[in-house]
Amino acid sequence: MFLRFISALAVAGALLVPGLAGASGCPDHYADGRAPEIRNPKLATATRELCYGVFGVMHSGVTRTPLWSAEHLRAENVDAAKGLKRDNDFHAESRLPRSQRAELSDYARSGFDRGHLAPNGDMPDRRTQRESFTLANMVPQDSDHNRHIWAPIEGAVRTMAKKEGQLYVITGPAFLGNNLRKVGNVIVPSHLYKVVYSPRQKAAAAWFTENRANAEIHVIPVAELERIVGIEFLPSLSQKQKERMLKLPKIRQKKARSS
Repeated sequence: MFLRFISALAVAGALLVPGLAGASGCPDHYADGRAPEIRNPKLATATRELCYGVFGVMHSGVTRTPLWSAEHLRAENVDAAKGLKRDNDFHAESRLPRSQRAELSDYARSGFDRGHLAPNGDMPDRRTQRESFTLANMVPQDSDHNRHIWAPIEGAVRTMAKKEGQLYVITGPAFLGNNLRKVGNVIVPSHLYKVVYSPRQKAAAAWFTENRANAEIHVIPVAELERIVGIEFLPSLSQKQKERMLKLPKIRQKKARSS
């Protein structure tokens, strides 16, 4: 199954089929109440929606990671999160079958971080903070990438949310190429992305970057990311709206130290 799935991912952007979607159990986390739609049917294998207090996940039992994690990020949540001390309560997701979920042992001594998709720094209270530490909201992430590239991107989104009042944010992995790695039973993504949609401006854009130290940060239209990944992230928007670029902050990344 693993090899068949990877082959499917490699051609995801080439497949144009009707989106696979049902009614979301947590529509408040998505723009216009519509969750992303999987365009490549092979990506839908062993998927399961998980709803949390302020974010929603589409989990893949094949990769044992999310396909995406989505938030309706409000300025007041950003303010509330500032007052919380981080509590590193990483845990396996009990709602998932053991045969499809990540375990703490998968990440142990792997050299990879347990990288949040919906960030701990966006969580407004203890309950939602704990929810963000489920491994169903994590991917294996290069540690330098996490600290020097991803953390600045997450901070930039919070700054935007304060200015805009609210944003819809979708964060996820891409599994591109034929040389993907695994840590334990969890597939390591080749790339990570973060889609940001401003309801006020009715425009969106995405950051897209390789999952490695010192990776270049690309800012691309949502329409382009959809072609690359094989998922329609904002199905309520027109193609023209998805081609229109929301201005994203320039990220000043720190260079990782040479070993």
